[in-house]
Amino acid sequence: MDCTLKTIADNLIKSYHDVGGINRIDCGNLPSKRKIAAICEQLLQLLFPGFHDEEPIASDELDMMTHERIADLIQRFEVEVAKSLRLRDVESVGDDVRIEAHRMVCEFLNELPRLRELLQTDVVAAYEGDPAAKNYDEITLAYPCIEAIAIQRMANVLYAMDLPLIPRIMTEWAHSLTGIDIHPGAKIGTHFFIDHGTGVVIGETCVIGNYVKLYHGVTLGARSFPKDENGRVVKGNKRHPNVEDKVTVYPNATVLGGQTTIGEGSTVGANVFLRESVPAGSFVSNETEYLRVIDKSTGKILHGFSDTPTI
Repeated sequence: MDCTLKTIADNLIKSYHDVGGINRIDCGNLPSKRKIAAICEQLLQLLFPGFHDEEPIASDELDMMTHERIADLIQRFEVEVAKSLRLRDVESVGDDVRIEAHRMVCEFLNELPRLRELLQTDVVAAYEGDPAAKNYDEITLAYPCIEAIAIQRMANVLYAMDLPLIPRIMTEWAHSLTGIDIHPGAKIGTHFFIDHGTGVVIGETCVIGNYVKLYHGVTLGARSFPKDENGRVVKGNKRHPNVEDKVTVYPNATVLGGQTTIGEGSTVGANVFLRESVPAGSFVSNETEYLRVIDKSTGKILHGFSDTPTI
């Protein structure tokens, strides 16, 4: 095998010309994933002062530190937002993009106090919904759902501004850390709790009410993808379910479809596959599988039906 530098480089350069769709050459610069990740860390420091810091924060230093952090964040974030705006408005250049980036970043940062109020309700929901939780500090610092929900709530603000790329980069960064995948377009009410969280997927057009609790492995997904006359998937339709107030969805349940609504106060049991709406106050469960317990040493059935196949 030829391992010369020239051969390797020539073959790779040839692939750049032959294989399209995954090259971005002679184009405007894209937002940096690494810098967006660093910005997410800075935003978490602003949302939860003292929880994402290496050193303790003294109250008499809080004002100065907050001003410094916001000034630094504005400078860093505007650069990445400007890159994204050039994707949305390809003809925009120079001062126009910088002015719009500054406006959007300022509008976004002014939303942080409101988001903190929402996140406090999420911490309360986690404390009240998890008997293992010792205190609010443990939840804020250690529970992955708080980090994932915090990033999604911020990304949702930017998504509503029609900012390309960055909202999705933010939520995918949180996804990589927590195993919780919430699209920035999802609309989520107060007191939202995801217990354990690993493997949860919440789609773009989901609408989730207040006091909703999900367990690990829950999917709120799309049932089908309508296509246009050219066979391409139609974008922008309502594809994901609505979950009304005070609903609980247990582990590994799958709820699909943009016309599917889980009515207020309902409970969806573990491993349920649901593709239709259920009214308020419903309990949805699987009744097709029966538990069977066998003594391994004697083969005697301790619990279950005798005609159930053995394993």
